[in-house]
Amino acid sequence: MAPLGVHLSVETDHVVMDNGICQVTLSNPDGIVTGIQYNGIDNLLENTNVGQTGGYWDIVWSPPGASKSAGIFDVIRGTTFEVIVETEEQVEISFKRTWDQSQEGKLVPLNIDKRFIMLRGSSGFYSYGIYEHLEGWPGFNIGETRIAFKLSIDKFNYMAISDRRQRFMPSARDRMPPRGRPLAYPEAVKLVDPAEPEFKGEVDDKYQYSCDNKDNKVHGWISMGTNPVVGFWQITPSDEFRSGGPLKQNLTSHVGPTTLAMFLSAHYAGDDLVPKIADGEPWKKVFGPVFIYLNSSMDGEDPFLLWSNAEDQMAIEVQSWPYSFPASEDFLKSNQRGSCTGKLLVEDSYLAEDYIPGAGAYVGLAPPGEAGSWQRECKDYQFWTTADDSGCFCIPNVLPGDYNLFAWVRGFVGDYRYENLVTITPSCNIDAGDLVFEPPRDGPTLWEIGFPDRSASGFFVPDPNPDYVNKLFVGDVDNKFRQYGLWERYAELYPETDLVFTVGECDSAEWFFAQVTRRKEDGQYVGTTWQIKFQLDAVDPTGTYKLRIAIASATFSELQVRVNDPDAARPLFTSGLIGRDNSIARHGIHGIHWLFNIDVPGCELSQGENVIYLTQPRCQSPFQGLLYDYLRFETPPLSR
Repeated sequence: MAPLGVHLSVETDHVVMDNGICQVTLSNPDGIVTGIQYNGIDNLLENTNVGQTGGYWDIVWSPPGASKSAGIFDVIRGTTFEVIVETEEQVEISFKRTWDQSQEGKLVPLNIDKRFIMLRGSSGFYSYGIYEHLEGWPGFNIGETRIAFKLSIDKFNYMAISDRRQRFMPSARDRMPPRGRPLAYPEAVKLVDPAEPEFKGEVDDKYQYSCDNKDNKVHGWISMGTNPVVGFWQITPSDEFRSGGPLKQNLTSHVGPTTLAMFLSAHYAGDDLVPKIADGEPWKKVFGPVFIYLNSSMDGEDPFLLWSNAEDQMAIEVQSWPYSFPASEDFLKSNQRGSCTGKLLVEDSYLAEDYIPGAGAYVGLAPPGEAGSWQRECKDYQFWTTADDSGCFCIPNVLPGDYNLFAWVRGFVGDYRYENLVTITPSCNIDAGDLVFEPPRDGPTLWEIGFPDRSASGFFVPDPNPDYVNKLFVGDVDNKFRQYGLWERYAELYPETDLVFTVGECDSAEWFFAQVTRRKEDGQYVGTTWQIKFQLDAVDPTGTYKLRIAIASATFSELQVRVNDPDAARPLFTSGLIGRDNSIARHGIHGIHWLFNIDVPGCELSQGENVIYLTQPRCQSPFQGLLYDYLRFETPPLSR
């Protein structure tokens, strides 16, 4: 039996899209999703009229130069409603909000068009948005924009983000006093008297469920205990409209129950990833479409299979990208896009005489800029892929425009940028040929600490304080860093003296994952100095050695390097104040990546034992610090 066609009902204060599988109600002309009816359940959304409920687009914006705390939170409400497509196969509707000078200072200076789509036979619906800033309009900054869905508190209790990160969750009520006690910042709450005893004593923090863009394609909730059991899933089939590239971290689902489609945010990056639209600057961007997918299981069926089914649906959506059905001319279809192919090779003559295949390399097209600039890019589109074992890559479905081709390879420091601009035109297939990446290298490696993968993974992550545990991550070695309060564990392990790493005796797994401040008995914080001790059998006093330090994250911190004299008034190197990632507080293993290449004069070194001192002196809070990625010490260049 063929699925029913799509039906649209338009009333004075609401509209309803219905395809016989699900029914979606939106306020008219606001465009707020007030109801989702599915499989006999009247509404999957919370609709108590207390705070923000239902499903909505929002934006956090500020005038140029305003501080982050001055951001204005705005639920985007349309002022006009329009039917774009109405057939049995598809309904697409639009809720627009247009801007004029009379709204200056009150609303973000953007024309915003929120679209919603329902297809015949589809178990869910799509949404996308078109943001436009016109010439002559005032400038502004975007701190965040997203779609949020607040699900029924009484129905949804099981959250899934990945195969390993899923569990029954406490409720939003459990986070409120007196059931919950706020910790060092409002997002982190200790559950002291939750309704379900199993959660007592745990810490809940939405940042514990963050995810890299590259992995953030499906997440959501299951309504365990209802009949039928229902799954509510947010699927993002492409990262092209997200900021910061594949390693940018974003929120997913969290206690509420809430599920988010994050498009722009400063999380794990700071001001670097806040788009700043200048006065009079023309700017337009399409966010989405994303897919809200619904599934269910009946009595006797395994409800946990709803997650597997959502993963299968995600794969279908990814394969279908770019979608053919959005009606807006601003969303370009497959035949309006182009592609770029090539092969990435690595040249490091100190490791191998021949080229090394760029196996698993991340290769992307992003707006023109310096090598590595893609991780701070937030206004336009980016397109990324991973190379195969031989270094071959294909970047499909790229929007027309001029790009730089960027890459980085696990196991090698530095960023690659192709010297020529790549110009994409409709239906083109550009073959960039063999590309050779020469990672920074002056001489042979004397010693190294860690593995260059742009994160602090592989270093020592302590067990959490038993008073601040999230049970989801207990026993999960790869996700230990997501536990709350790990910054306090450093001072417990090193109460009087700081970390000392002796090359040849210590292993990278002994290197504490974050160089943080230490709290004194009077409540003040002090900076820390780590030592790397190593032996040199001989020294070239006229040569220049090279110390390479890759930083995985920095938060209002500074890296000072001294050699063999910890009390030197002037360090050999200082980074100055860097970073606003806040990764330490937000349970991240990386943020914005930094690489420092430091010349060490041979005259500063001694035959026998040498010590490099790494000082992080900034100490106003427990969250200031550095996450290291990789450190390497090289001899002067060898004559060839």
